[in-house]
Amino acid sequence: MAVKSVSIRIEEEMLKKLNFVADYEGRSINSHILFLVRQNIKKFEGANGEIKDTIPPDVNIKLSAKK
Repeated sequence: MAVKSVSIRIEEEMLKKLNFVADYEGRSINSHILFLVRQNIKKFEGANGEIKDTIPPDVNIKLSAKK
């Protein structure tokens, strides 16, 4: 599996809090973000079904946020 890099913009205060939580959980910020992403994907797939390896462009659309 190829590993890709992603750059994000984040407010300084949020980054400090994220670092605190990551440290508390015994993770680096990078590892903690990956943990959170995995949890989110698992939750999404649990509610909506498995995301397949390839998603056709006509299906790859932004969905409105659920409230």
